[in-house]
Amino acid sequence: MSEKVLIYSPLPEDRIRELEEQFAVVIAKPGTSEFEDELPTITGLIGRGLEVDSRLLDQAPLLKVVSNISVGYDNLDIEELTRRGILATNTPDVLTETTADAIFGLLIATARRIPELDKYVKEGQWHARLSPSLFGVDVHGKTLGIIGMGKIGQAIARRAHFGFQMDILYHNRSRNLEAEKQYGATYLEMDDLLRQADFVCLMAPQTPETINLMSRREFELMKNSAIFINGSRGGLVNEDDLAAALKEGEILAAGLDVYVQEPIAKDHPFLDLPNLVTLPHIGSATAETRANMEKMACRDFIAALTGKRPGALINKNVIADRV
Repeated sequence: MSEKVLIYSPLPEDRIRELEEQFAVVIAKPGTSEFEDELPTITGLIGRGLEVDSRLLDQAPLLKVVSNISVGYDNLDIEELTRRGILATNTPDVLTETTADAIFGLLIATARRIPELDKYVKEGQWHARLSPSLFGVDVHGKTLGIIGMGKIGQAIARRAHFGFQMDILYHNRSRNLEAEKQYGATYLEMDDLLRQADFVCLMAPQTPETINLMSRREFELMKNSAIFINGSRGGLVNEDDLAAALKEGEILAAGLDVYVQEPIAKDHPFLDLPNLVTLPHIGSATAETRANMEKMACRDFIAALTGKRPGALINKNVIADRV
């Protein structure tokens, strides 16, 4: 067992045993002395959410691969990993449908005010016919604007188009001809999408260029009757501006599964907004999907450390003897 690997976030016993059959395995939480002590000796690092930057990499001179148990990888400094010849993997595709379910469910819950009305019933406030002040808005037949028409964006578009007869608008770094053909999606510049959509669903990746992509200006462009959904990353949204837009009625409501800081603070202004539905980053959070993500991550992790090419390699241009 020449390779020594570090697991830094929880994995099920069967996945740990799978790794132990191949490597010397240590388990340590980031921020602990044990984690810091092990970094200089490891060749592989696997888990979810750890900030892997030059500071950490300087402490891990033997590192060959970092496996991110997530489709997103904004926590990884890919440029620095590539410069050092370290492979980086993630878990795309396996969570596409599950995440699309969650985000479309969030859209419906926000439009029909389901969490608010669940609380209304459970608190014993339902004594007569529902007041129009508690009515929601229709989803079917409306216009959905998707910012970021990747695989998850397309899965959301499919649900909207075929299940709810929605018109699909989208903005992306490049045209998605498949989405246009399959779902009748119309490509628009972002400002035009914001002006026309009844629902705006943000599904773009977090990059330096997309930080605060949605700020005060963008919310002002949206209809006062529009609903905003974020299922991508919290950093794409200026949270102060979103809170102001909701308070001032610039948009009707919002639903969020992601935030700048996670978990959010107990005194976060979002928690006092009745027209905001907040979920605890549940996009891929089903037992089946998480198990498949962990299986995929371990498979590619093993491949990278045994001279094979990982299936979900992020930095494909890394040239190393082991691949």
